[in-house]
Amino acid sequence: MTSNEPQRTRPTEPLWRAAQVFRLATLVYAIGYQAYAVSEYTRPTLSWVIVAFMAVWSGLAAVVFSRKGAPRRRWVVADMVVVVGAMAATRLVADQDWYSTHQSLPTTLWATNAVISAAILSGPVVGTLAGLGIAVVAVVVRGTVDLDLAGDATAPVLMSVGLAVGLAANTARRAHRQLERATRLAAATEERERLGREVHDGVLQVLAYVRRRGAEIGGPTLELATLAGEQEVALRELISEQSAPVAGAGVDVDLRTLLRPQAGATVSVSTPGQAVEMPRDRAAELAAVVRTALSNVAQHAGPNAKAYVLVEDVGDDVIVSVRDDGVGIAPGRLAEAEAEGRMGVSRSILGRVEALGGSATVDTALDEGVEWEFRVGKHATGTR
Repeated sequence: MTSNEPQRTRPTEPLWRAAQVFRLATLVYAIGYQAYAVSEYTRPTLSWVIVAFMAVWSGLAAVVFSRKGAPRRRWVVADMVVVVGAMAATRLVADQDWYSTHQSLPTTLWATNAVISAAILSGPVVGTLAGLGIAVVAVVVRGTVDLDLAGDATAPVLMSVGLAVGLAANTARRAHRQLERATRLAAATEERERLGREVHDGVLQVLAYVRRRGAEIGGPTLELATLAGEQEVALRELISEQSAPVAGAGVDVDLRTLLRPQAGATVSVSTPGQAVEMPRDRAAELAAVVRTALSNVAQHAGPNAKAYVLVEDVGDDVIVSVRDDGVGIAPGRLAEAEAEGRMGVSRSILGRVEALGGSATVDTALDEGVEWEFRVGKHATGTR
């Protein structure tokens, strides 16, 4: 048995238990068939001995296969050997006229248990091959080949059982792995959010205070205020990236988890009560737009300016508003900045929003602050 067998069998435990119920039911049928056919056997006493052995084996196998951590691989091999041996013993208890036209002493239904065990243990390929092997043994025991599937469907039935049960076992394992991965991601996300809150409650607030007070004092402390502001923005961006669940670009994430870390002493973030789910790549780009807008507020709106972020979920679209109460922007200043080669607004804000297929509007005036409104579809055009 390989070292990873307990991990492989754990998600298939319900299948193993259900298979043992089926095993005991097929034993009842096999005993009933024995009572019906024993009068036709040349050695009826030996046939009862074989059936008694089948009953003992069925009970023992049911107990072993139902136990967690049991060495199932060895028992599956033993199960196949017992089934083949019992089928071959049919020739010892009946004459050729009987075994060539009837099913073997251990009925085909009872022999299916070995196929089911192999399929649960190793998947659809091994299960199908096990079904084919048992069907070949049945043909050898009878000594005849019947290609009329309407009269003898032993081979396709056994192979179908092995395929179906093997697929079910693999599906159970895959679902178990996905559940474990989701659990790990949820725990990691929760831990990152906890650390983010602690950083926000401590380091970020101190940096914000140093930036604000340094700008108010001026003189030599102005450089310190500028450095503190830059580190505050960088740290907020790092926390925002770490708050997002680890996932592929096409996996949906909650936009709120990317924006909430932006909140601070001078930034207020308001989000809906329900998750705002978007593909990770689109959510990350929209969050980057908001970070750039907030960075502009920190650098140009004035030392006492406060910013307010509002997220609205309007069905297929998301509207994010970023407003501040700073000094505002003079008419034509954005066009002048772009002409001067300063591309912060045109590329980091307008360019990103345009790439997402959304729209951006700005409302500003001197001494009245700036209000950005970004409207972006949750999904790219043609992917809804």
